[in-house]
Amino acid sequence: MARITLDKLRHAYGKRPSKPEDYALQSVDIEWRDGGAYALLGPSGCGGPTRCLVRSGLIRPSEGRVLFDDRDVTRLPPDRRNIAQVFQFPVIYDTMTVRENLEFPLRNRGVSEDQITARVAEIAAMLELEEMADQRAAGLTADQKQKISLGRGLVRSDVAAILFDEPLTVIDPHLKWKLRSKLKELHARVQATMIYVTHDQTEALTFADEVVVMSAGQIVQVGTPDQLFERPLHTFVGHFIGSPGMNLLAATPAEGGARVEGADIAIPTANQPAGEGSYELGIRPEFVRFDAGGLPVEIQTVADAGRFRVIETRLGAQTVRMLAPEGTEIPAEPRIGFDPARTFLYRDGWLAGDRP
Repeated sequence: MARITLDKLRHAYGKRPSKPEDYALQSVDIEWRDGGAYALLGPSGCGGPTRCLVRSGLIRPSEGRVLFDDRDVTRLPPDRRNIAQVFQFPVIYDTMTVRENLEFPLRNRGVSEDQITARVAEIAAMLELEEMADQRAAGLTADQKQKISLGRGLVRSDVAAILFDEPLTVIDPHLKWKLRSKLKELHARVQATMIYVTHDQTEALTFADEVVVMSAGQIVQVGTPDQLFERPLHTFVGHFIGSPGMNLLAATPAEGGARVEGADIAIPTANQPAGEGSYELGIRPEFVRFDAGGLPVEIQTVADAGRFRVIETRLGAQTVRMLAPEGTEIPAEPRIGFDPARTFLYRDGWLAGDRP
């Protein structure tokens, strides 16, 4: 396995990029430790697949370097980078059996028969493929075929990293949770460097120890799932992660805090406004509560969501959503309050005080 470093990496598909928007991948400086589990998370067009292709060697970056440990592999083709990839759709040989599919990457590299037998048995057991090992892949379901793809990525013990490009897209929703859990278990067992590209926040947050959130080809935050939820550094992170996402309210700076719809709202001391710009107040629905001494609101809708109810309120001209535990009584004259420690001020999209 390897430590992977992306050093001042940028990529544009056009020949003569001259401005930031010409780049599909903005400048990236990041390091992933050997044996870690990482995710690239963002919407379609965010730049995650481009980064995956650059790392694998299928695309040569316009600028910057890709390092495996301290070895510069930027100009090396895919077959010399020692990378295993699992794609969105199963990449297997339908005419081969499950066992033959798992053996193929090892046979192609001249691994001894004893080693092939032992390694394939180990991976087949991990993925619960033993009972179908001698069946031809053509007759299997989509999720079973994708498990074979996962196995082909995992069977080699000599790879620098394993890249997963939306590997659960073709899997039925009720089976996804099982494969997500299996991937997490496999990482713990094989200790491979794994990088997972996805648009699904549940997949990213349940698989990865550290998540890279991307928007429009730019990294907006890198952190653990808890860090991304508790303290979003950008409004995109607050909006994209969480269900429902963070409330974002037009605000103006005020001494010691911010003003929203004529009311002063307290925010953390380190998050004070500074400079000109467009300001928004961010508060997750989980940290909004009914408060007799709070801001008067109108109840717009109430939706049951299992153990919680999603309550949509109107504060002046703006909407504020809150998550209330099941059974919470809605006051006749509702007022809401914000948890001051979880209320943040953003300037031009970035957390005030943390602007890059």
